[in-house]
Amino acid sequence: MIINFERKKLANAIIYFVEKTKYCGVTKLFKLLYMLDFIHFRETARSVTGLQYVTWPKGPAPSELWFEIKGGLKADLANSVRFDNPREDEGRHLVSIKPLRKFDGKFFSKRETRIMENLAFIFLEARAEAMVEVTHLRGLPWDRTLKNKGLNAQIDYMLALDGVEGQLDEEELKHRIEEQEETRKVLG
Repeated sequence: MIINFERKKLANAIIYFVEKTKYCGVTKLFKLLYMLDFIHFRETARSVTGLQYVTWPKGPAPSELWFEIKGGLKADLANSVRFDNPREDEGRHLVSIKPLRKFDGKFFSKRETRIMENLAFIFLEARAEAMVEVTHLRGLPWDRTLKNKGLNAQIDYMLALDGVEGQLDEEELKHRIEEQEETRKVLG
């Protein structure tokens, strides 16, 4: 049940970013999803999409989603978006993304919606190269994971803690994560 809800959020977040920003291919989309998830985690101890991100040369990437795009979308995403001609060319992911339906905001909290709106506003005209630069900044989770664990390593959400005002402290985050894990066990 929880996974299906996260997948609905993922599908709608993809639609939102494709509709609300320019030049939104896979690389830009991956960075926007990463920022959405990590900003939200910093404030609530929970990602929005349920994706896990790894250190790829072009920055953080949800590798499972990339392999799903390349291998064929599951029905829930295939009914929502189309990724045309997923291929790599000289290290670049060349894919156009087409929404197959309208964005449905009912799956998102006010906080999640605010974060998506802010990201779409800030990165409205950014191209993939700029998005890569932003996520490569020194000291951010991708950079820290790359330095400590190398390429293809999972990026720990706890690295989102960076002292920004309004974020939960580490103890509260851990407590909320434990509660979420217990809830998932009960719900299956």
